[in-house]
Amino acid sequence: MDIDALRSFLAFIETGSFTRAAKQVHRTQAAVSMQMKKLEEDVGKCLFEKQGRLLTLSQDGRQFSHYAKQLLQLHDETLQTMRHSASNTLLRLGCPDDYADNLLPELIKLLHAQFNNLDLRVTCLPSFKIKQLLDAGDLDLGLITRSPDSEEGQLIYQDKGVWVYNPKYRAHLKSPLPIAVFQPDCRFHQGAIEGLMKAKTPFQVVASCSSLAALLGLVKQGVAIGAIANISTADYSVLSNAELPTLPGANVALIRSQSLRNPISQEIYEQISQTMRTFAINISN
Repeated sequence: MDIDALRSFLAFIETGSFTRAAKQVHRTQAAVSMQMKKLEEDVGKCLFEKQGRLLTLSQDGRQFSHYAKQLLQLHDETLQTMRHSASNTLLRLGCPDDYADNLLPELIKLLHAQFNNLDLRVTCLPSFKIKQLLDAGDLDLGLITRSPDSEEGQLIYQDKGVWVYNPKYRAHLKSPLPIAVFQPDCRFHQGAIEGLMKAKTPFQVVASCSSLAALLGLVKQGVAIGAIANISTADYSVLSNAELPTLPGANVALIRSQSLRNPISQEIYEQISQTMRTFAINISN
């Protein structure tokens, strides 16, 4: 059984897309499709089925995925053991600014617990850019925000958007309502603006921020109210106002590149994901 085909198969599971899977394993989509056909011939089962326009795993595909993970894990562990030396392990991690203060420190501690000589390089970017870098093989691991109906990566936390404000100021009573949001690719940006427009609430976008620190700085000084993830609220006050639109849900996930050079094995990936799930639940309560 072709190891590269197994890697492409798991990349499809991880991303939910042959297009993105092909990018991660540095092959064309046609080449990945051929790999999957050969894999189905090898196991004598149909591994995929169509649900509307979407291609998903069949029941046999879901069963095979467990064995594929084990086979690839054993293969990668064998190579890592044989190549092991005292040299540093380079690991490239992507994380949105939203989680730099709450989830990222715990993730970094877990990674250092796994590697004695870790050369960890952290890049803070929006989730869509992190996924692009993962697909290109320029990142090994990413902490991302995904939509509730997505199956990308390993689910860490089911979150929701909330409005935050500084009670010391009266920004939430102003008209037009001053709001600070993330950039347009953010679900909370879209939900906030579309919700306010639908409710016919006069508003002004004070700033679209790529940084949580910048957004919260505007909230802290009473310049605006902000739309952010609940897990990022920290000591900021959540604004309960029936006239404000409900912000959409968003899940936090850990996603791994299927690149052969990735030092994070499937086993380590799943162990860290489970620990991060527990940690995220504890800090949100």
